[in-house]
Amino acid sequence: MRNLFPPEDLARDDRFVRVPAEARIEDPRSNGASNPRSARLKPSQRGGPDGARSMMHGIFVGEIQALEGAGRTCWDFEAGSDEYQVPFELKLDMARQCWDESRHVEISIKLSEHMGTEIGEFGESAFLYRAACNPDPILRLTGVNRALEGLAIDVFNSMREFGKIAGDPVLTFCEDWMLADEVTHVKMGSDWLRKITANDPERRTRALEFQRVVDKLFSFNGLRGDDEDSPVRLARRFRELAGFDDEEIDAIAADALEAKNETASVESVGASA
Repeated sequence: MRNLFPPEDLARDDRFVRVPAEARIEDPRSNGASNPRSARLKPSQRGGPDGARSMMHGIFVGEIQALEGAGRTCWDFEAGSDEYQVPFELKLDMARQCWDESRHVEISIKLSEHMGTEIGEFGESAFLYRAACNPDPILRLTGVNRALEGLAIDVFNSMREFGKIAGDPVLTFCEDWMLADEVTHVKMGSDWLRKITANDPERRTRALEFQRVVDKLFSFNGLRGDDEDSPVRLARRFRELAGFDDEEIDAIAADALEAKNETASVESVGASA
């Protein structure tokens, strides 16, 4: 088996449609049709059910790519202490994450059916897996386990709240169950980042900068934010449990607000043109 497997060669059947990340985000069904960037996703809003189904499909393909990424980290690096090697215990954590992600894929398929959608109704962006292709294993941990699994914490919490509002105990229970796993995955990334870079502050800085780049790209043009009415709200308490401090969470919130304001400004110019 080759190392550093490229995203273009991921195995998919003909149900899957690969699209750029921008096209996936801009799909009008993705977060409801009624002023999506300023409204919390609710069953009663126009386009709300479509938005929830789209988010569920995004969770599904994200879980596949998280499984593939964790599996690659188990394979791509030798066990050791050099810069591009990893401790054997880290490989064990990634193997445990593979087990969790495979279970999440199965749960997400059943939830998609439960919510009235099917595989391929929405496009798949390969950005999560691309972050898992970084040749530095520590940047993989910050890009995937801290940035994108951190996003999963926010998304799962938002979907759990949607299930509560909708009176859907199946959706609420499943999202709560997977949310607990995501907190564990993010905490693994936080713990290993601090342990491996304990004596290498420059490498830690590089890794955290990469994480911030990924977080900015996945602010969804302001769809994720710290406001109570954000479609995907930052789950501060769960992020704290996963190893984020207040300063880190505040930075994510500030970047999300900046992206939201930039998007609003561009839309305002477009509307007046």
